[in-house]
Amino acid sequence: MKLFNDVFKFILQTSSKHRIDESHDISHSMNVLHYAHNIYEKEMCKTPHIKSHKNIIYLSAALHDMCDKKYMDETEGIKAITDHLNLITTPVENDVITKIIQTMSYSKVKKYGFPELGIYQTAYHIVREADLLSAYDFDRCIIYDMKVNGNSFTDAYDHAEVLFQHRVFKHAEDNLFTTEYANTQYPTLHNQSIQQINTWKKILNKK
Repeated sequence: MKLFNDVFKFILQTSSKHRIDESHDISHSMNVLHYAHNIYEKEMCKTPHIKSHKNIIYLSAALHDMCDKKYMDETEGIKAITDHLNLITTPVENDVITKIIQTMSYSKVKKYGFPELGIYQTAYHIVREADLLSAYDFDRCIIYDMKVNGNSFTDAYDHAEVLFQHRVFKHAEDNLFTTEYANTQYPTLHNQSIQQINTWKKILNKK
C-alpha cells in the first residue's frame, strides 16, 4: 500500500533529522502498528463502525512518536506530521490523528485522563493501548536511557527497573487497558519483562 511507503519514509526522515534512537524510531513504530492491528481486528467484531477508522488507527500508531518532546519541540513535530498528513489523508482524518497523538501518552493520560473523542474513542484506545503493550520491552527502556540520557549501562538498568516497578507493571492496576486484546495479552508481556529483568540480574550478579 502506497500509504505505508509515504509514512515510513517520513518516519525515517524525521528520525534522522531529530536523532530519534531505536527505542522510538521506525522499529518501534512498526511494533506499535502490529499491536494496533491485532487490537483493531478484535475490536472490529464488537464495534463494526471502526472499520472506517482503519487508516486513522494505523497512521496514529505509526506516527505517534514523531513529535515526542524527548527528541524535539512537540509543536514543531505536530506541524510536520500535519503537513505530511495533508498529502495523504482527509482533513477529518488529519484532525483526529493529531488529537490521538497529542493525548495518548502515559504522562498525559495520568495528568488529564482520557479525552472525549466521540465516535473515535475506540480508535484512540486501540492506538494508546498498542503503545502501552510495546512498553513491556525492558531492554528498550535501557537503550533509551543510555542513548538519550547518556547514562552507563548499569545506571540505565537501575533506572529501567524502577520505572517498570512503578509504572509499566502497574498499567492494569491503573485501569489503562480497556480492550479485550490488551487485557488478555499484557500478562504474558508482563512475565516476559520479569524474565528479562531476572536474566540481567544473573548476568550482572545482582541479588
